[in-house]
Amino acid sequence: MTLFLDIVSTAAILFIVAAGLLAIFGVLKIINFAHGAWLTIGAYCAVVVGGFGLNPWLAIPFAFLVGAVLGGVAERFIVRPLYRRPLDAILATWGLGIVIGQLITLWFGRDVQFTPALLPGTFDLFGVGYSSYRLFAIVAAIALGLGFTLLLDGTRLGLSARAVIMNETLARVLGIDTEKVRLATFMIGAGLAALAGVLLAPLTSVDPNMGVAWLTGAFMLVMVAGSSFGALAAACLIFGAAQVLVSTYFSPILGGITVAVLCAVVLRIRPKGFARA
Repeated sequence: MTLFLDIVSTAAILFIVAAGLLAIFGVLKIINFAHGAWLTIGAYCAVVVGGFGLNPWLAIPFAFLVGAVLGGVAERFIVRPLYRRPLDAILATWGLGIVIGQLITLWFGRDVQFTPALLPGTFDLFGVGYSSYRLFAIVAAIALGLGFTLLLDGTRLGLSARAVIMNETLARVLGIDTEKVRLATFMIGAGLAALAGVLLAPLTSVDPNMGVAWLTGAFMLVMVAGSSFGALAAACLIFGAAQVLVSTYFSPILGGITVAVLCAVVLRIRPKGFARA
């Protein structure tokens, strides 16, 4: 049971980390290589909230708000002029991530910091004591997936985003303000990245470069999933299971690179990934 919960909770964490990146890629058709920097921003939001002695749960909305606002600024002044030049957009977001990392270092220093778990202790599940916080991560991932489903299927923004995904030119002809859809999508994606940083902070150390380690795995998962959140969930579960099994029975070091390696193998066999498998 513990191994099963490790697999599911690891898949949940991977989904939370990659969801914001997929949201931006699905609509804007660019990879936001500043995703790791936004994740780091979210983690430091948790540090700031803790430093002021506030309720640690306040870090969740605070990080989302900070990430969304900064994401809106980045989209307007850095990303928007480069939509027709995707390679330049990749380089620009990569450079933005480096700048953000340096600014964080100047403000907070290079010292490693830690934040307490939002839910400390263990919870008895089917006779097994398991981390309450990792169980919360599973619930958070499910809520995030359902939230995206409702957003895409039940709101005007979601319907507009789906129209842009299918045919942006036609969507523009039909009167959809594609610039606003792109802006809103980038803000949501950046906010989700910062939110992921808050949720990751208690599971790992917080430092100015913490997002870099998660960026590679999230990028590979998004490449496998395409623009489908269902495919992303499936990829996180399959590759998350492989990561846990390799870490448990072979080596945690090998487990750390399992997701990236297996995603690369899948893309070599099926360049379109799971979305059109």
